[in-house]
This record gives sequence, structure tokens and C-alpha cells, in this order.
Amino acid sequence: MAIAERDATGRAGAAGASGADRRAGRKGRGTRLKRLRRDAALLVLMAPGVLYFLVFHYGALAGNVIAFKDYVPFDGLWASAWVGFGNFQTMFGDPDFWHALVNTVVIALLQLVFFFPVPIALALLLHSLTRDSVRRFVQSVAYLPHFLSWVIVVAIFQQVLGETGLLNNVLGDAHLHTVNIIGNPTAFKPLVIAQVIWKDCGWGTIIFLAALTQVEEQQYEAAAIDGAGPWRRFWHVTLPAVRPIIILMLIMRLGDILSVGFEQMLLQRSSVGPDAAEIIDTFVYYKGLVGGDYGYAAAAGLFKGVVGAALVFAANKIAHRLGEQGVYQ
Repeated sequence: MAIAERDATGRAGAAGASGADRRAGRKGRGTRLKRLRRDAALLVLMAPGVLYFLVFHYGALAGNVIAFKDYVPFDGLWASAWVGFGNFQTMFGDPDFWHALVNTVVIALLQLVFFFPVPIALALLLHSLTRDSVRRFVQSVAYLPHFLSWVIVVAIFQQVLGETGLLNNVLGDAHLHTVNIIGNPTAFKPLVIAQVIWKDCGWGTIIFLAALTQVEEQQYEAAAIDGAGPWRRFWHVTLPAVRPIIILMLIMRLGDILSVGFEQMLLQRSSVGPDAAEIIDTFVYYKGLVGGDYGYAAAAGLFKGVVGAALVFAANKIAHRLGEQGVYQ
């Protein structure tokens, strides 16, 4: 009798639990439908961007298969002969590829050292300005070059620093020695960094300024009351506010470190020659689109992507070790 009662109680409990699970499932589905109806307009607005990335970024990844083929456009993607890692073996044995890689790494490191801190310093400077009118004016002037194309930026620098540019005209009128900075291979790398700083440092301050605006003024006042000077206020109040953003932007920059400006280099390559201006992107362009060796060019591009992904994973792991969130958990 007791056993029967226990069985009946167990069956009733199981039935109640299964009923509760069904009700919870219906409630969960209802909640999801309500969220879909609530966010329908946002999802529709987001759909073109998602479709763009699916088609032109993720879908295009399938084209990397030509890095392992002797790709001939007339034969098509699948009919072209499979060569395995032959393109990579040719690439690693090509001195021109190694020269382009060294140039790319050197320019990327120079940008990381000399360009990356500039937006942070400019954001701190703008944040310290007390008059909003002055801050808005400086922001507008600093942001403006970002909206100019590299064609216009390079043309401006050529008109100022070229062989017949403004600088040489002034020096010539003063009967001084003229200099052709634009056509000097030795000065090319510092010139590239100066162009990037002039064009993009103002735009790069936006994210850091957004982080600085989250710091309440009372924290600075409390630190000043406790006797903290400007340096200590920066170290204990300002820096903790922007440190996660700095690490995030640094990780993203490392992932894109081998992309140092295709248009910028291509427009100036003829002035200084490939020895100074050849990078991986221009190497891929001339080998693939100009030379017609598509499989070899795809192998070089795939190598660049793999290196960038590895740097992102490694930098993100280091960020986790330092207690920061990084790009992903």
C-alpha cells in the first residue's frame, strides 16, 4: 500500500514537473515572440549590414581555396589544378615577398609606436579644455582630414613637400638648398607616419573621448581634496577609465597590423620605388591583378589574414591574463 502511494505520488510529481516544464517552455517562446515584435524595426534596419558581411566577408572566404590551386579564370574555380601548398612554398622562397613583409612590419611597428598614442594624447588634451567652444573648434579641425580620400591627402603632401612644391618654392626664392621629400626613399617611412597622423588622429580620439566623458567630475574633486596632484589624478582616475578601451583598440590594431594602407602606398610607390613602398597589399595587387598569378597572390593574402588572426588571439589572451575583458571572453 505504501509502495503504491509512493508510486502515485512520484507519478503526480513527475506529471506536475513536466507540466511546469511545458508552461515554462510556452512562456519562454512567448517572451521571445514579444522581443521579436518589439525589436522588429531594429532587426530590419540591421538586416542589410548583416547581409553585407555574410556575402562580401564570410561568403567570400570560400574564395581562399584558390591559394591552394593553380587558378586560371578561364578554367573556373573548381576546374583549376590543385597544387596544395605549392603557392606557399613559392611565396616563402621569393625574396620579393620577404622584402614586402619586412617593409610592412617596419611601417606597422612605426605606426604602432608613433601613431597609436597620438589619439589618446589628443583626447586627454581635449578633455582637459574647460571651454566647450574651444574644444568643439579643435575637434572639428582635427576630424576634418579623416573625410578626405588618400588621393587628396597624397596630392596635398605632394603640393607642399614635392620637388616643385610649396616648400621648395620658398627655399628657392630664399636661394637655399631645395629638398624633394616626396621622392626620397629614405624619408618615405617617416612621411607615411606623418600622413597617417595628420589624416586619422582626430578621428581616433572619438572613442577615447567617449570613455573620458564617463568619468564623473566628483572623482577629480575628491582626488584633489585628498591631495592628489595632476599626475596622480591622471594615474588613478583618468587612466583606469580609458585603459580597457586602450587595450581593446590595441588588440584590434594588432589584428590589422599587416594592413598599413594600400591606397596610401600605391599612390606613392612610383615616386620612391618598390624598395621603399612595397608592402604585402601592393605585392598581392601586382602579383594577382596585374601579373595574373591569382593563386600566388591569394596565398600571400591568406598568410596575412592568418597572422592577423593569430595576433588577435594572442593579444586577447594576454589581456585576460592582465584582468581586462579584451575583444571577447
